[in-house]
Amino acid sequence: MIVRFFRKPLAVVSLLWVLTLLLLAIAAPLVAPYAPDQQDILHTLEGPSAAHPLGTGVLGLDVLSRLLYGGRITFLSTAISLVAYLIIGVPVGLLAGYRGGVTDKIILRVSDVAYAIPSTVIVLVVLAVRPNDETAAMIACGLMSAPSLARVVRSATISVREELFIRAAVVSGLTDSHILRKHVLPTVMGTVIVHAALFATVAIGLETGLGFLGVGTRQVTWGQLVAEASKNLGNQPWLLVPSGFVIISFILAFGLIGDGLRDAAAEGYSVRQLPTERPSNKTINTTTVVADAEFAVTEPLLAVHNLSVAFDIGGQPVTVVAGVSFALRQGEVVGVVGESGSGKSVTIAAILGLLRGTGRVTSGTLQFAGREYDLADTKSLVSLRGGRIALIGQDPMSALDPVFTVRYQLAEVIRAHTELRGAALETRVIELLQAVRMPDPELVAKSYPYQLSGGMAQRVSIAAALAGDPQVILADEPTTALDVTVQAEILDVLRELGKSVVLVTHDWAVLAELAERAVVLYAGQVVEQGGITDIVTNAKHPYTLALLRSNPYFAEPGKPLPAIAGVVLPPQDWPIGCHFADRCPIARSECCATGVPLIGAPGRSGITRCLYPDDVSKMKRIEVVP
Repeated sequence: MIVRFFRKPLAVVSLLWVLTLLLLAIAAPLVAPYAPDQQDILHTLEGPSAAHPLGTGVLGLDVLSRLLYGGRITFLSTAISLVAYLIIGVPVGLLAGYRGGVTDKIILRVSDVAYAIPSTVIVLVVLAVRPNDETAAMIACGLMSAPSLARVVRSATISVREELFIRAAVVSGLTDSHILRKHVLPTVMGTVIVHAALFATVAIGLETGLGFLGVGTRQVTWGQLVAEASKNLGNQPWLLVPSGFVIISFILAFGLIGDGLRDAAAEGYSVRQLPTERPSNKTINTTTVVADAEFAVTEPLLAVHNLSVAFDIGGQPVTVVAGVSFALRQGEVVGVVGESGSGKSVTIAAILGLLRGTGRVTSGTLQFAGREYDLADTKSLVSLRGGRIALIGQDPMSALDPVFTVRYQLAEVIRAHTELRGAALETRVIELLQAVRMPDPELVAKSYPYQLSGGMAQRVSIAAALAGDPQVILADEPTTALDVTVQAEILDVLRELGKSVVLVTHDWAVLAELAERAVVLYAGQVVEQGGITDIVTNAKHPYTLALLRSNPYFAEPGKPLPAIAGVVLPPQDWPIGCHFADRCPIARSECCATGVPLIGAPGRSGITRCLYPDDVSKMKRIEVVP
């Protein structure tokens, strides 16, 4: 950011001017030709001369010397007020925006009250209680102005909080304080800088105004020089020029510095040449079927029991996931498949305690590594994130923080879950990139996310998921945003990890490539579950069969692409009976009368939520090429 800032001429000139004034003010006892109160009665109210370069004021006081000494007070008062403004406004705004809920409401109400009170009035009250105590007055100004900054930071934080890279940091097991300091604050820093620069100009104006009114400090200030010039405007108009120029140029310089810092923080980094990923000669075979597995899961590593999730819709709680259960063995890949809106991603978010908005778990437990967790108690799930259960999202570019390099983001996850530091940590970063088959890991580690291709960014996301050495990986459509060639590469990486994986997808080809068992979701319910071979070759639920038929692989030339008739009903309109009944070609009155339970699938292992599974078997079959 520093390099980019120095590429902005106006900002650099402004910074040099402010630094020059600051240094001259600090060195005033050494560089000022006279003491601030040294009189020269024979030369009063005179213009510039050899003895007095900027002229003299009343009683022959040297203007240049008073400007230098007055700058010390102005700089100090501005700094005091600015520190009070930032030290309250930024943390409070971050906390309100990130925490939300009751914390946000309390902070907003207190902020509203403070914001409604004119800060100038409070400053004058402070001066009435503590006459000429300019320090107390400037602190009061900063404190009373801080609520406006808090509201701005809160709004920016709320937007950042919804970014996927913040969710990725939470999933990685990083603490809230670390996320706020290292991810949220740098992202909102541009907003903070601009408002800090604007407030600094306000503080300078206030300090000048106090000096002008004569209610501030007794020491010489720029405001006192303006007051003296205004009283003698008819006798010596020149007296207003030095003080007026310094104050105006100082305020303008602060504004330009703020703009420069904001732009430097927002601008991207220079693009470096990164290695091109070598295309794989492997393609996804839509007809590949992995070996079957028994439906009954013995000694599961992870098991979800009776998970239900509700959101407030129209002020009323509405169930969007109803009684979902599935299990995962050590080293197994289980696929969760269904249309968009069927509840796949909500189920994954509930397992990690990451439901957004009004979402909440109304029932359900998680058994993991022999211990049971209440999924409604999100605090108990924090210990699982990153170190034991990791998440790979579907949008890798959004899941990576654009402010930091790949090395930094991997290193912070490693530090959060291991004792590695220094050279050992750096070595581990490179090892992780090598583990996901990243070309030129050293160069990639130094790069920023936007400099990576989609495939590279997804590999970094996988490396970040592995950084805590988790036992289970939840992969939420990890190949959706990638082309077929890169998709095959990512699937190869996932296969080689040897981890237990819950793979969320709507792509049967991806399931056939990786999964041993599949869980089919529709409208928040499990409608079928079993071995992938059984489900593909002998589906026992009409929705599963319809999904298989909708695969573009089975499209006929010259005919419309196969699709399921109708749409998924919104959660508030789900029927009591089968949720698929309105789209099902074999639905009967019994299907709509009452809730349909999961039953054993005749002719194979697995379960189905259909009262007439034999009729499904009589429907047009899907030919699967070996």
